[in-house]
Parts: sequence; structure tokens; C-alpha cells
Amino acid sequence: MITFTPLSGAARSSQTRPLAYLLQVDDVCILLDCGSPDWAPEPHHIIIPEGSEEPAYHWETYCNALRDIAPTIDLVLLSHGDLAHTGLYPYAYSRWGLKAPTYTTLPVQAMGRIAVSEEVEGLREEEDVGDEDEHKPKIDFDGTDLTDGSTPPPLQKKDGKKGKYVATLTEVQDAFDSINTLRYSQPTHLQGKCQGLTIIPFNAGHSLGGTIWKIRSPSSGTILYAVNINHMKERHLDGTVLMRQAGGGVFEPLARPDLLITDADRTPVLTSRRKDRDAALIDTITSTLSSRSSLLMPCDASTRVLELLVLLDQHWNYSRLRYPICLLSRSGREMLTFVRSMMEWLGGTVSKEDVGEEGTGNRQVNKRKRNDDDVDEEALGAFALRFKHLEFFPNPQALLQTYSSKDPKLILAVPASLSHGPSRNLFADFAAVPDNVILLTGRSEDGTLGHDLFEKWDDSQRADDKWDKGRIGSNVMMDGNLKLRMNHKVPLQGAELEAYQEKERVAKEREAAQQAALARNQRMLEADEDDSDSDTDSDAEEDEVRQALEGDLTDADGDSKEDGRRRRKADRGAGDVDWGIDGDEGLTKQFLSYDIYLKGNVSKSTSFFKSVGGQTTRFRMFPYVEKKKRVDEYGETIDVGMWLRKGKVLEEETESDEAKSYRLQSLAEEDARKAIQEPPSKFVSSEVKVQLACRLLFVDMEGLNDGRAVKTIVPQINPRKMIIVHASSAATDALIESCANIRSMTKDIFSPAVGEDVQIGQQTNSFSISISDELLASLKMSRFEDNEVGYVTGRIVAHANATVPILEPILNAPVVDKAINAIVKPKILGARPAAKLPHSTMIGELKLTALKARLAAVGVQAELIGEGVLICGAGAKGNAGSESLEDSVAVRKTATGKVEIEGNVSDVYYTVRQEIYNLHALVAA
Repeated sequence: MITFTPLSGAARSSQTRPLAYLLQVDDVCILLDCGSPDWAPEPHHIIIPEGSEEPAYHWETYCNALRDIAPTIDLVLLSHGDLAHTGLYPYAYSRWGLKAPTYTTLPVQAMGRIAVSEEVEGLREEEDVGDEDEHKPKIDFDGTDLTDGSTPPPLQKKDGKKGKYVATLTEVQDAFDSINTLRYSQPTHLQGKCQGLTIIPFNAGHSLGGTIWKIRSPSSGTILYAVNINHMKERHLDGTVLMRQAGGGVFEPLARPDLLITDADRTPVLTSRRKDRDAALIDTITSTLSSRSSLLMPCDASTRVLELLVLLDQHWNYSRLRYPICLLSRSGREMLTFVRSMMEWLGGTVSKEDVGEEGTGNRQVNKRKRNDDDVDEEALGAFALRFKHLEFFPNPQALLQTYSSKDPKLILAVPASLSHGPSRNLFADFAAVPDNVILLTGRSEDGTLGHDLFEKWDDSQRADDKWDKGRIGSNVMMDGNLKLRMNHKVPLQGAELEAYQEKERVAKEREAAQQAALARNQRMLEADEDDSDSDTDSDAEEDEVRQALEGDLTDADGDSKEDGRRRRKADRGAGDVDWGIDGDEGLTKQFLSYDIYLKGNVSKSTSFFKSVGGQTTRFRMFPYVEKKKRVDEYGETIDVGMWLRKGKVLEEETESDEAKSYRLQSLAEEDARKAIQEPPSKFVSSEVKVQLACRLLFVDMEGLNDGRAVKTIVPQINPRKMIIVHASSAATDALIESCANIRSMTKDIFSPAVGEDVQIGQQTNSFSISISDELLASLKMSRFEDNEVGYVTGRIVAHANATVPILEPILNAPVVDKAINAIVKPKILGARPAAKLPHSTMIGELKLTALKARLAAVGVQAELIGEGVLICGAGAKGNAGSESLEDSVAVRKTATGKVEIEGNVSDVYYTVRQEIYNLHALVAA
């Protein structure tokens, strides 16, 4: 049985992002995507319930539900590398126990890591996300700089968060390192609790490495998860494999699934032609730069920005423009480095054939112009993606240091939602300059500044020029005022800085005292191993030695002790002899000196035994305390620290010179990074009033199917059941209505809301049996897709020495029974009961195009005449005579799925029938 529950991004929902769905196949819980919302919505979109000072964020229901079920998840599948599909995975992995095996493609892993890292760094640079695991000390201030009527930050949640679940960079790296990567069309048979399931990724388009997941279950059939797909070929990507580019139709391995899970967000949308969209984008950019103005294009950090970069680079090279293209992103260089190493995943006009273009002509010139990092990137060989006109800037301050605000330039800034980061900081100053253009390429998430600007532009268009009517629209002049909440991190000054330094000093002193106490306890444990297990004799011997040497060591007692400590500490600091010194020897060196002058009588007593009234005088000897090993119930205890230090020394001795130099260099770089500490700072929030004077234009570059494509592809997939997700109410109703008008389309279409369960199928019980060797030898197996199918009749026998029942063949009835039956019921002509003959079963779906290809291979001509009829043999020829028509065979498919063969008995008839059998899995009874 299949149970589907949307956690976020359900149908008939006002919030269609992020995407996260729980799919339960029998006893296996599968999480489909794990996206994150935009953590910085506009203040006027935040709802504060009555009687509460804490804002109610729309993502709390989703996050709480995911937190509760995260430890019970058995499998995670990620489809795209943007925040809407992978943004919350690192936090759930590190904080909520989402440790289930995770699968995706290599580009989704790389692009998701970059997108989440960019988001995490941007948020942590502007506001305190309430993370208690920060390495730097947390200083609380009673007075926070909230000017112009700013509201105080929300109260803390029960898990220490302030409603924003933002991971750290270390957690992001660890989470994405744990993901298992697959190739397209690579079947993976899962083990453990997921045993029996097979997952296969297919190309979905829209983003680099975007995936359609095919999940095959032996009890529930085939499940297809296809969201955010694009069948159109782009500049850096090929279209989805769901639609075959040559010949049309659906890709056969993805056709007729038992359950299709797809989105309908763009069902009511009619997208304009790609040629018109590209022309409008390029014309706007060229005219704006020619008028000595600048453009701001908010973009994402990893996925759709590649299409924009390829388009702009081709236009710059073709038109020989000299204006700079500036990408404001901390991870821009890293993203392009990853993409250049994954050229086999690219398509469109950027493919592996482009590698090496312009290979040697201008390389020396380019090396002089570029930095060392760019020279290293060129060594990767991906010349098609080197973007000679592109410049990288980590923040707006670095951009202003290179180019003046009056210089014409094209700026691509992250994030696309304008909710925080460089794009929001630039917008505050950029929008107030007349003739500047803000160019939107996506609608962004509801509640963000990017979506507000899109709605402002769409509302100002005529009814026929709306974005979803197949028109481009025109740019609009923005006017009026806009209030923006701006978050910054500013250095501490004055009394706040002094308070921070005082608390930091106290914290360091406390930490140093704790470290000293731990070190002192460790030295005592190492130096006095037999403290708890030694007997009184060893204590007495130590007292005797001290008393005997009291006169000699009185003057230099303190100095010897201090020198002993220093000597021992210096020896341990060397790191090469520490493991060779025992604890008791260290104790001896601490209290005693080997440079001893023996005075007095050598022998004062000849008695062998101790006297009753006092201590027996003995021979004076060099001071030595007998070492007694500490033992437990397993024998002598082992000093683990000694062996660890010894192993470290041996590793350092055996490593090569290159490895040693690399290790020393890494340690030096780490020390240098630690030395450069960020000055003490605090987060402040202010409200800025922006006077809008720029122009605004929206060009759809999201790279998704429109309504025409969705209404065409879904009926051709022809699923037995379908679930609609990630859509508004209007879009959901539009797709359901379109499918209802198609007679062959299923009527089992579900559109569950958030938290609503949809159960499909029945609960089945599966049992394990073992087939006997005799029965296995008599089976006739037929191959169907990745499985072998056969028909078996037997008897289940449970043996006493076997844990699994055995299926054995049914023995023939005894001959005695036949004789008895013959006597009781004599044979009468015509009185014999009718016996049911065993019949065979054919599994599969006949494709007339595939049959035509197989017949052509064996020399039988065939021709499709429409309405599901294939004419084979002489009848396929146009000028065939009446005599040759006797050798013709017609193959017809009915609406119920049956296959009819009509024709005379001939060689062509038997050949056609045999090829039809070969296209099916024949299960003989």
C-alpha cells in the first residue's frame, strides 16, 4: 500500500514552496525533497497572532512535522540542487536526526552544497539566527540598535532557534558529503529495510543534474516522481528524457507508471517563445548599457544562473561589448569550477565538443590578464565556460571599489528573492537612480521583495500582456516610496566594546583555568599510575628517600622541583620521547636529582630485619622508587595516550617529504586564518525609505514547462493513478479538468493538502518461500524489464530443520484412486465433464512502432495506417495486387489493451505472431 503526505508545497496551497513530501511504500518511509523557505520575508507579510508577541511564520508547520518524522525516515531522494528542493537537508541531517541514506546525482549534490552555503553565509552575515553552537563567544546586550521604529527580534523557540533553522557551514559540508551520487539511468537496488526497492534517476531538465525518480516496488508497482521538469532544450541543458525528441511520444521506461507524482504550478501559464524572450532580454540590456545606465539582475547562486551566464557570454562575444558583467556571489568561482568538472552533464550549445575551442591562440594573453586562480581554472580545459567578460565580487563594497556607481555595468546579484544579501543591499541604492533597470527573471517565493516587485510589474501590464498570456510585456517606471528592513553587522564601539572585551577576558581566564586544571590532573594521573593500587611499602620507601636526602636538598628544593617540571614539560613538548617515559620515572625526576653526593657512613646496621621500635638503617643507595603497574580485572592497564603519541611520531617519521611539507603548510594556513579574527560586532536592524525611480521588467527565464506542455505530456505518460502537488487552486483545477476531457486518462487523480494522507492500493502481506531444486528445474522463466516471471504450481511444505517453507511440486494422484473412480463411475459417451485447459499469460504493452522495427529487421514490410492499425506483408505496399493481399496481416490495438491479429494463415501471419510474442513476457501455465 502507498501512503502519500505533503509536508510542504501541496496542491491548492497559497505557499507552493518549499517542496517536501513523505511517501510510504509498505513499511518504507521515503522523503521526496527537503527544501527550505526564504528565511527573510518582508515584515508586512509576517502575521503576529493576537495575544502573542511572537510572529507566526508560515514554515513552522512544515519544520515541526519534519522534525518529528526525521528519525523515522528510511530513504531520502533529492531532485534538484536549489533551495526549494535541498535547502533544509543539512539542518535536518545535523540537528533532527535525518541520517537515512540519501541519493541524488553528482551535479545536484554540488549545486545544492553551493546554494545552501551561499544562503547560510548571507543570513549569518546579517542577523543572529539564534545558533547556540557558535564557536565564538555569545555576548548579550540589553540595548540593541533598532532605529526608526524597528521591532525587536522574535522570541526563541523551544529548540533554541528564533524561527529560522539555518545550519552552519560545517554542517552543510558534512551533510552533502554523506549523500550518495548516481548517474542517469543507473538502477540501484537498495538493501536493509529498503530491500526490494529499486530507484532509477532520469534527466528532468530545468537544472544541472535535475532528476525524475523512478521507484519500483515488488508489491506496489512503479512510482514516478517528476516535479519541475522542462522538455525544451536550452543553452546549457538538454530537455527531459520524458519526451523523446525524435519521433515524439513518451520515453518507454517512464510510460504507464502505477502512480505519477507531478506538479501543476504552471498549468494555466502560456509561455512566450524562447526566441522572443531572449530578444527582449538582450535588447533591454544593450539599450540600457548604451545609455550609460546599469542593470541589476537578481539571480540564484547555482542552478538557473548558468543559463543567464551562457546567454550573456554569447551575446557579449557576438556584439563585442566592453561593459563588465559583475557577479556578486561568495561562491561564484567555486560554482563555475564545479560546473567545468562536470561537462558530461551539460547539453545544449555547451557540450563536450566545445571543450578546447580557442585552445592556444590567446592563452598567453589571457594568462597575463587573469589572476592565478583563473589560470588554474583554465587548466581544467573547459574553455566553453570560461566567461572572459565575467568578474566576481564577494560583496557590494568590493564592487564599488572597482567600478564607480556611475559606470554602466550589468550586475548579477544573489539571491533572486532580494530578501537579504548583496541583491537587497544594492537594490536600496540602485532603485533610486533614474534610467537604471531592475531585470527580474523569476517570480520568487511569496512574501519576498522579489515577488512583490513581480506583482507590481504584472499589475501594471495590460490584460493581454500579462506574463502568463504568452506575451513579453514592457518595462514600467517605478515611482513612490518603499520601506525596507535592512540588517547589518557593525563593529562594537565605546562601552559595548569594553563590555565585550571584559566578558571575553573573563571567559578566557575561566577557560585557561579549566585547561590548567585538566592538564594538572592529567600529569598527576600519568605520573602517579600506582596511586590507587600501590601498597604502604612504596609510600614508606618514598618517605625514607625524602628524609635521607632532606639535608642535601633543603637549599635547592624549590629550584629542583621547578627545573624538573620545566624539563619534563620541555621533553613532552618535543613530542618524540614523551611516549618512552613512564609515569613513575617522571615522578622520580620531579622530586629527586641524580646528581647526589652521598655523605655519612656507608653502613650503619647489619640487621636484616626491621627493628620493632623504629626504622632500620640501611645502605645508602641511589634514589629509586620501585614502579608498580596498575592492574584491573583484565590485567595491566594500558596507557592509551602513550600509544597515540607513539603512533603519531611513527606516522611523522614514515611520511614523505612532500606530505610533510603539505601538512606543515596546511597547519601554517590554519594558524594564519585563526590569527585573522573578526573584530567584535553586533547585528543591527534599521528601516530605510527608498525613493523608487528606476525601471522594472520581468522576462521569464525559469526554464519550466508551460500549460501546453503539461497538458500534453501527462496524458501521454498515462499513469494508472496521479497525485498533483506544488500548485495553486486554479492550476490544480486546470490540470484535473484537462485530464477529465481525455477518455483514456485515469480518473483517480488526487490533490492532497498539507498534512493530508492519500492511501493508494491495499495492504499486502508478503512471505518468503524456498523453491525446491526439482521444481526450479522445471520452471520456464520469461524476462520482463529487470525481472524474470514464471508460472508455478506447487505445495508448501514446512520441514522441521528449515526456517523457510519449501515449495515442492505436486505429486500425481495414486493409480488406485483412478481404478476406484473407474469402478464407481463407468465411462459413458458424452458424460465426461469439461476440463479447463491451462492458459498462458502475456505481460507487457505492445508498441506498434517497436513491432514495425522488429518486422523490418526480419524482412517483413509494415506500415501504420492510423487508428492503431499496422498492416504487415504485401498489403503494406501501395501497388499490391489482389493476390498478394492474401499474405497481408493487420495488427490492431483496441481501447481495452487487447491485441488483435487479422489475416490469412501464411508465413507472414506466423512471423508477425512470433514477433508479438517476443515483445512480451510469456508466462506459460
